[in-house]
Amino acid sequence: MGGRISGNARGILVACTVGSALVGALGLAFGKPAVAAGGLVASTAFFGAFALYLIVTERRRHEFAEDELQAQATFLESLVDSIGAVSSTLDAAEILDRTCEEAKRLFESRSARILPPGRQGADGASPGGERMIVPLAVHGERLGDLELVRPEPFHRWDHMRATVLADFAARAVENARLLEEARDREAERERLTERLITAEQDERRRLSLFLHDGPLQSMSGIALMHDAALAALQDGRSDDAAKVIENSLEKERDTIRVLRDLSFAIEPIVLRDQGFYAAVRALGDQIEMTHRITVVTDLEAGERLGEKSQVALYQIIRESLNQAVRRRPLKIEVAVRERDDGGFETEIADDGVEERRRGSIEAIDERVKILNGRLSILSGEHGGTLVRVVVPPYVAAARGR
Repeated sequence: MGGRISGNARGILVACTVGSALVGALGLAFGKPAVAAGGLVASTAFFGAFALYLIVTERRRHEFAEDELQAQATFLESLVDSIGAVSSTLDAAEILDRTCEEAKRLFESRSARILPPGRQGADGASPGGERMIVPLAVHGERLGDLELVRPEPFHRWDHMRATVLADFAARAVENARLLEEARDREAERERLTERLITAEQDERRRLSLFLHDGPLQSMSGIALMHDAALAALQDGRSDDAAKVIENSLEKERDTIRVLRDLSFAIEPIVLRDQGFYAAVRALGDQIEMTHRITVVTDLEAGERLGEKSQVALYQIIRESLNQAVRRRPLKIEVAVRERDDGGFETEIADDGVEERRRGSIEAIDERVKILNGRLSILSGEHGGTLVRVVVPPYVAAARGR
């Protein structure tokens, strides 16, 4: 309306100026100086009025444009402050709460809330006000919708500004979630590292105790037997010396066998050269030959494990077999199977009747922790023991070749 009035006034002034000029020109043409002078004076007056009108209207237009720019700048400053308030926290839920608070302040809304994905609220305008819904999405994932309600209608620029705020909030939520996931992974890595260090320390401790109580004691005994044999030879008792040397040789061979078995257990050559199936089957053959215990194996799935996982699982099976032998069973069954979720399950079952030793169970549990697996030890209905180890799929993948 104001634009139409201004346009009409401008047209009237132009028409009056042109008309006055024509009157002055006609007065000169017909030889009437008074009419010509009056027309020129009126034309000059109307031209001056038109010029003054243009100056005033242009000034008002510039003032209006300045006010609009100032309002835009003020809103942008408020939007920047709102973005700063939203990004001042790293908690996803708090980010959404602050987004609602800032949106309510920026758009002078009566209410602001986050709707879950797929829920659009009530259809149409909310009672007593207008409603605007802006999606919160990042990388194609819909996090929810920002709903604003106020008495005045929303304009196109309101929707554009709310979209900017919603997009920033969605990215802030994603960054908060990624940071939380990174913290969880770091905590898990630290926990697994601590388990690995603890397991390595326990393994070194067990190895040190084994060497001290086993081979070193045997070597000390052999040294004493050699001293006795040497004394017998010096006294001329060659028969006694021969018997002592014969016994010391037998004890020395036993010590060499123990050390060879220990070396094989630490780094099994068969596992490295022939694979998982051959290494575990060799353990079973050794038990059958030494202890007359039947060992049944089902190990084909173990060949699909990574190299490091095979070594760790081999150590678990070896320890479990050694413990099963102490329970004096007639039969031991060893099976490695792949689960539906991609993980692996290992079972060592025996029909022994002897009691399980807690220290031995803890030794197996420490080895299972290295694989971040789950250990369960069950008793059969008619006696016997079932050792079950479940390894998650990501461990096999992470420790693969």
